[in-house]
Formats: sequence, C-alpha cells, structure tokens
Amino acid sequence: MTPLMLLSLACAPKTDPADQALAAPAPPPSIYPVTRTVDVVDDYHGTQVADPYRWLEDSDDAEVRTWIEAENTLTNAYLGQIPERDAIRDRMTELWNYERYSSPREVAEGVYVWSYNNGLQNQSVIYIADSPESEGRVLLDPNTLSEDGTVALSGTWFSEDGSMLAYAVSDGGSDWRKIYVMDVETGETHPQVLEWIKFSGASWAKDGSGFFYSRYDKPEDPGDFEAKNQFQKLYFHKIGTAQADDVLIYERSDQPTWGFGGSVTEDGRYLIVYNWEGTERKNRVFYKDLQTDGPVTPLLTDFDASYSVLANDGKVWTLETDKDAPKGRIVRLNIDKPGEWTEVVPQGEHVLQGASVLAKDKLVLQYLQDAHSMVQVREFKTGALVREVELPGIGSAGGFGGKRAQTETFYSFTGYTTPGTIYRYDVVSGESAVFREPAISMPEGEYTTQQIFVTSKDGTQVPVFVTHRSDIELDGSNPTLLYGYGGFNISLTPYYSTTARVWMEMGGVYAVANLRGGGEYGKEWHDAGRLANKQNVFDDFIASAEHLIEAGYTQPEKLAVMGGSNGGLLVGAVSVQRPDLFGAALPAVGVMDMLRFNQFTIGWAWESDYGSPQDPEMFPILHGYSPYHNIQDGVEYPATLVTTGDHDDRVVPGHSFKYAARMQAAQAGPDPVLIRIETRGGHGAGKPTQMRIEEATDKWAFLVKELEMALPEGFGE
Repeated sequence: MTPLMLLSLACAPKTDPADQALAAPAPPPSIYPVTRTVDVVDDYHGTQVADPYRWLEDSDDAEVRTWIEAENTLTNAYLGQIPERDAIRDRMTELWNYERYSSPREVAEGVYVWSYNNGLQNQSVIYIADSPESEGRVLLDPNTLSEDGTVALSGTWFSEDGSMLAYAVSDGGSDWRKIYVMDVETGETHPQVLEWIKFSGASWAKDGSGFFYSRYDKPEDPGDFEAKNQFQKLYFHKIGTAQADDVLIYERSDQPTWGFGGSVTEDGRYLIVYNWEGTERKNRVFYKDLQTDGPVTPLLTDFDASYSVLANDGKVWTLETDKDAPKGRIVRLNIDKPGEWTEVVPQGEHVLQGASVLAKDKLVLQYLQDAHSMVQVREFKTGALVREVELPGIGSAGGFGGKRAQTETFYSFTGYTTPGTIYRYDVVSGESAVFREPAISMPEGEYTTQQIFVTSKDGTQVPVFVTHRSDIELDGSNPTLLYGYGGFNISLTPYYSTTARVWMEMGGVYAVANLRGGGEYGKEWHDAGRLANKQNVFDDFIASAEHLIEAGYTQPEKLAVMGGSNGGLLVGAVSVQRPDLFGAALPAVGVMDMLRFNQFTIGWAWESDYGSPQDPEMFPILHGYSPYHNIQDGVEYPATLVTTGDHDDRVVPGHSFKYAARMQAAQAGPDPVLIRIETRGGHGAGKPTQMRIEEATDKWAFLVKELEMALPEGFGE
C-alpha cells in the first residue's frame, strides 16, 4: 500500500420553548473551558508567528486531558438538550440496520471470501466458502477482538492456495497495524505477531512459505503517537519464525522519506518493489527476480509519474501509468529494455482510475466521466475496444478484480439514491447480473440527483452533485449541506450514505462539490489545487456555496459546510475566509495548522500537496490560508462543531484542539464553537458502527438547532 490515502476521506453528514437556556444560540464565552495561552513565537524566514495554544499538541499531558474532559462535558450538555436528537438517532439506527455484503473474491481456485454485516455489527465479518452462492462459514469476526468494537480489521491477504491468511488489525483507529497469520482450515492463529507496521499490505510468495511486507523500526518511545514516521523497510516474513528473524529485502538509509511496497507477480517470478515518497501519485519501480534470488534492480527511477504493473508475460510487463498522459494510459515494456515502450491503450477523454487483466486476454478499465464511473473491456494484446460495461445508471462502480485466468468478476454499484448492489460480470460474454441486492431502497421518484456545473472565481467549471427530495421548492428556505475534499488526487464519486439519507429525510439538500485538487479530471485537475494553487480549492468551494444560494436552494443562514481530514482544512479555511457565507461548519479531523503539520507522524508526506513552511516561497502561501493562524478577534464566525479523535495518529488532534480554542476565544457572534473529542477514535478508518451513528447523530442535531430546521411531520415514523 502506498500512502495515497494518507488523508483519506473522514465522514460522509430550534429552539425548544421549554428550554429557555438554549434560546441563546451559543454558550456565553464565560462558559467555555478556560484555555490558557503561552508565549510561543516562531520565526519563519523573518516573520514572527505566535502559537499561543502550542501546549494543546500533547494529548497525553494531564492538563490537556483535563481540557478534553471539560470540552466534551460542555459539548455533550449542549447537544443533549436538543429535543430532536433522540428522533435523529432512532432513525439513523433504523436505516443503518440492513444487511451489507462486499463483492466476493476468488482468492484461490474454488475459495471465495467476502465481508458481511448484519446491519448494526460494529465491524463486518469475513466469510469463506467454496462458491459465491454458498452461505459460507465465519473465518474471522473482528467483533470478538474488543468489547467496544474499536479493534478493526484493516487488511486480508491469502496465500496462493488459500490455506493461510495474513490479516492486519488496528486498535482505536490508529494507523499502526499488527499482522497475524491464520490457518484457514482450522481457524488457528499462529503465535507470531508482526508489529510496527504502517502503510503496508502483505504479498505472499508463490510457494506460501511467507510474505513480503513493510514496517518501521520500533520507536524510541512506543507511546509517542505523534512521532515522525521515517525509514520504512521492506522485509520477508517466513511462516513460523519470529519477526526478529525476518529477512531485510530493501532499505535506503540515505532516504528517510522513502517508503516501500512489495508485490509478487501472479506467476511468482518477480517481486515488484514500489517506492513512494509523499502523497503525490508518483513512484519508482524496482524488482527482484525470485527465481534466481537476484538483487533488487532499478527499473523506473525518475520519480516522474505513477506506475502500476498489471501483468507480466515473462520479462514483458504491462503497466498502467500517467507518464506523458495526465489522464492515464496502458503501456508495455521489456524489463531488459525499460526505455522502449509500446502503447496499448492511449490516453482518452476520461480519467483512467484502475485496471485489471481477466479472462486471459481482456483488460477491464475503470474510468471517471465527470466524476462518475464508466467501464470498458478491451483486448489485452492490442488494446482494441470490446465493449463498454452497461452500468445501472450514473454512480460509482468498484471491483472488477481477480486473477488473470478468471472469466468472471464481481463489482459493486452505488449512487446517492442507490444503496450498494453487487453484480456478477462475465468478462467474455459481457453479461452483467445482480448478485446481491440490499433489502433497503430509497422510494422511487421521491428523491432526485442532478449534476450541475458552477463557475469558480477564475472561470473554471466545477461539477457539483445535488441530491434532495423531489418536491422541494427553490425558494431559498432549504437547509443545505455542502460537502467537499479537494486534495491528494482523491475523487469524490456518487455513493449511498445512510447519514446523507437521514439528512435528506430531515428536509435537507445534500450537495457534493468536485473541487480542484481532487482526481476527477486527472493530474492537471489535481495540480490546479495543490501547492501554490491551493487557494483554487477554497475558491471552488465558495463558488459552489454561492451558486446554491443564487439558484434558490438555500440562504447563508441555512447553509452548512462539512469535510474531513484535508476536507477539514477546507471547511476551516472557508469558514475563516467567508464567515458570512455559512450558517454552520462541521470540520472533522482537519489539518488546521499549516505551519506545523509536517512535524508529526506522516505529516511530512503531505508536503507534496501542501508544500513546506520551511520553504521561503511556500511559507507565505501556507500562512495565508492556515485556518488556525487566520482566525481574527471580533469576527462573527458560523456555528462550528469540530470533531476529532484524541489519538488520531494521522492528523494529530492538536490541529483541532488549537483551532477550537482559538475560535472560542475569537468568536464575536452569538453562535457556538464546540469540539467533540472521541476518546477511542483515530482518523476514521475502522470506526465501529455505533460510534459512527452517535457521531452522525450529534452532527445532524447540531445542524437542526443552528440552521433552525423544523423536522418534517412524521419524521422517523
């Protein structure tokens, strides 16, 4: 695994007459916990920058723990007095309670696995069977690993014959993983445990003797979850041996920021070593001939593009790349002559997002067309188009995986009003059929999704998906939630969300903006929203908000913005830049201090998108939009509910702590600034179902109050 998802997406989204205390929209400043300031000033290239809440960066400090408890007490009391909260939770729980399956995978001949959740299980369960139609048996149930559901499964990798399983678990949302090995037939787990693993999968040797994986050295202080992650190394773990005996395959002691991912080719001949550095979709490629136990050999080392090996026929390799093709293409080369390329599928009009080789001689290519899925089948040898896969509508298709000899595959399809459905696809005939369909649907005709295009500040056309009840009137009265991300080449595509559905049942409009900085239109779209161009992302989001108002969907006091991680930065930045434009803001696990983000865990890797504050050219740009540093005293900011986990080891919680404290001190208006801190949550991955329901409930309850929403009659019945 490369760190392409280091800033993964974090989350999908008045007055009671009997409660005169809540008639004032915000707690008076005197009610906020006392947050002391410190005299800390840093010098950035001659500019003095104060950081009065630096002390809040240490989550384990006793004083910080007291502050966390006080903030949570205030937030819980405020949310607990919102009358609609219980009805929202009940409806959220009711709609979340439906069976969910993943697409089956044939991990070995006649061995199929999938995940299943009965509705309200905190974690999905892994099943195994000899056919996809079988009920199967439970292979691994993560719900047994902890009482509160906060220990999650974060990866599964089967040996070639399907007899052994390597699986990774994460505790409390941490990016740190432990890998265990299970005997598939007996269900027994081996005593050896692999530790200090981040941003790595596992790839088995063809003979099942062991697998390749990457890890970091044990930290000097294992309890310091904020320490920088550097000097990743690639190892081979032999089954039945201790981690201390693992064989070092590759390291670069001269390159602290280089990370590695190992992948064994399907024929077992080569170990492909992908070398990443930062989060930009560029990588180097090395390889090791496992047949001869040869050295690790450089192949593509210019770090000029993204390269992914799809298949090999001996020394002839087929790759997906954006080299000289910002929207992606398929090429072929001989590893003995890496400078001589043959183009198989040229760059097209749409962005190539993924590819697989199936049915021996077919390429299955997944494209994005204006931020929704389009899939083609092409001849492997020539690249000639065979057909376009007929998808059920405008939405997101995912899957199409499998081994090269397989003639069938499975994929999922979802949209804003379409719960995820699993389809079986015959690659040879082109026949696509429903395999598993959820026993839940949105009433036909009652909701509608449309894609609109808004004009950003510089004239760029930005797509926005808008979904709502079909019977709303465009009279400016509709509570509206605008969601965005805009970074790291990550694309926001249509998907069904229980939380979004509840929001729309509450009478809300749900809008998702495909901002620059994402990957919706390829590398050029990404580049237009990163580094010195980052302000374009905020301008795109502001333009989207302004359009929703001008088009009659809503008005500023009825408009909320939401985003997580890099999207939390987005919400923090636009709240500070245009506080007049929004009625409420929901920044989650956000990167709020753009001058210190690279000092913690994997934050240094984000410099490929943000730049470095240590760079004198990038410093004024970062300082100019850093949410924490641009909060001004005496400004009326929108009602804000910050959310984070107290031990998020990706975007450390100090970002959110400092932002919330500064906002509380600066707020001149009547609206509240609150922070909700999950004490057993990390960045978001693997968060248990119950925790997700409670968090979504609190966000929607907050918006009901702050946007002065009146829930429709009969809501939740």
